[in-house]
Amino acid sequence: MNASPKSIKVLMVCLGNICRSPTAQGIFEKYVEESHLKQHIEVDSAGTGNWHIGESPDIRSLKAAARRGYDISGQRARQIMPDDYTHFDYILAMDIMNLKELERDCPPRFRQNLRLFMTFGDFDYNSVPDPYHSGPDGFELVLDLVEEASQNLLDYIIKLHDLRSDQ
Repeated sequence: MNASPKSIKVLMVCLGNICRSPTAQGIFEKYVEESHLKQHIEVDSAGTGNWHIGESPDIRSLKAAARRGYDISGQRARQIMPDDYTHFDYILAMDIMNLKELERDCPPRFRQNLRLFMTFGDFDYNSVPDPYHSGPDGFELVLDLVEEASQNLLDYIIKLHDLRSDQ
């Protein structure tokens, strides 16, 4: 993606970067693309943990996402890096534990870029529950929460940054 004066960078973060954050990346990327704003918004995902680096998303996440028309198969897990704090405008944690981890490592001048992803959700959830040890319903819940919050996030970014697809 070419950087432009209104290039907004969004990073989704969970623990291992194989379930929630790749799902959030894939859904948000699709919403951005459908809004014809790909040239203005960059999306990535990462994990606070390092044990899945280089792996594909969890097969259950892949299948659940595919059933709703999202292809996250090209993603590979990575761990958040120090440069991410300076590169991304929005660093969105899937849960409170990961937000606290990000706050611990983030340089103070960039902490305003950190927040819970579900601050953009309309559900009674402040976090996206980790589906790793759950059954299929857990992965469906993740999709429900992420779809809602992603649309609200996109609307927020469009309004706040005065983005238009014809720019």
